[in-house]
Amino acid sequence: MARKTFHLNAFLMGVGHHEAAWRHPRTDEQRVLDVRHFQELARIAERGKLDSVFFADTLAVGPRIERNTLTVFEPITLLSAIAAVTERIGLIATASTSYNEPFNLARKFASLDHISAGRAGWNIVTSGNVDEAYNFGLDAIPEHARRYERAEEFVDVALALWDSWEAEAIVLDTETGVFADPSRVHTLDYTGERFRVRGPLNSPRGPQGRPLLVQAGSSESGKEFAAHRAEAVFTAQRTLDEGVRFYRDLKSRLAKYGRAHDDLKVLPGLVPFIADTVEEARALEQEFTDLISPDYALRQLSSMLGVDLTAHALDAPLPPLPAESEIEGGKSRFTLVKQLAESEDLTVRQLIGKLGGGRGHRTFAGTPDQVADELQSWFDAGAADGFNIMAPYLPGGLETFVDRVVPILQKRGLFRTEYESTTLRGHYGLDPVQNQFAEQDARVSA
Repeated sequence: MARKTFHLNAFLMGVGHHEAAWRHPRTDEQRVLDVRHFQELARIAERGKLDSVFFADTLAVGPRIERNTLTVFEPITLLSAIAAVTERIGLIATASTSYNEPFNLARKFASLDHISAGRAGWNIVTSGNVDEAYNFGLDAIPEHARRYERAEEFVDVALALWDSWEAEAIVLDTETGVFADPSRVHTLDYTGERFRVRGPLNSPRGPQGRPLLVQAGSSESGKEFAAHRAEAVFTAQRTLDEGVRFYRDLKSRLAKYGRAHDDLKVLPGLVPFIADTVEEARALEQEFTDLISPDYALRQLSSMLGVDLTAHALDAPLPPLPAESEIEGGKSRFTLVKQLAESEDLTVRQLIGKLGGGRGHRTFAGTPDQVADELQSWFDAGAADGFNIMAPYLPGGLETFVDRVVPILQKRGLFRTEYESTTLRGHYGLDPVQNQFAEQDARVSA
């Protein structure tokens, strides 16, 4: 029997995932606004046969624009430019259900799926940043549970819109003048608690039927939403035991929604610092840590914890923090950071150093073989179906992973040597999506 393989996704951010990447001599800070830089990154990932590239997104400048900002380009637009210069790599964009409307967003992803010939994926987020709320006329972050209720209804509408054109709807018969078969193009006439949408979508059904659905929250609401909706989950656990517990918990929730174990892939994040020796890798990590701007890091930490720490002493421990139940922002990231600080008895300075590489995701410094060993140990222990690789600096960090770690994984039979599918859903081993309206028609005909 062939060895089971895992999935690899490249999480791309500016010139590196480390918050000080733009200041390091291994990067060119000018490329943060150069679309050719991101096209190059995607081609590097495609050279390594990775499943997909992924862009996070926020709808606000960030905690301290003087020092850095996390996102510059709107990701669906950026991925359309990347689609033009790649052939197989999947293209996953983050988009919020709190500050979009289902029709507009469904149309954008359908367009990306057509432009890329079936490589689109949607990372579904509910947005827990107060600065985002301010940009949409709100005075506070919408209540956590209500955000997920809106997300559920939002996805219901988006799925129906993607199905509103059946696969055979486009006719294009020049002799008879028939562009489309109207019996295969469906209105929704949807009325729910939050949305009223007539439909159909004014973009035909995409090559995949619908994009790959991805989710990144690990709170109780987030895990339940993922078990119901997601086909891949990007998650943050810092220890193997935490990873195994999360994996088992999430997979155990699938059955209640009629889903199988392999219907959802769990992909923890890893920030790898890679060098010829472990000493060189650790020294490289320290170079980046030394470039962290404390005022920016404190703003970021304040945002993650929902507590203003900008005047807090760097060499003191965190002040008393509220319970997770009192947090309306990112609950799972709040708990991760709080537990990290308490379990290792960290000062604020030490904590921001540990968070600088991946904002809570696991960092690892070692040789290519050691990085491969680390990934394999999580996979074999049942903590992951694959990994979200978050190169601390770009393009070099991604090139090193693709050219030095991926061949080791391929030699061990853990990762593909060639693409076997042309679509993102195919890369993840998922069956084609059935059209709900076509199924209804079939039942009526029967």
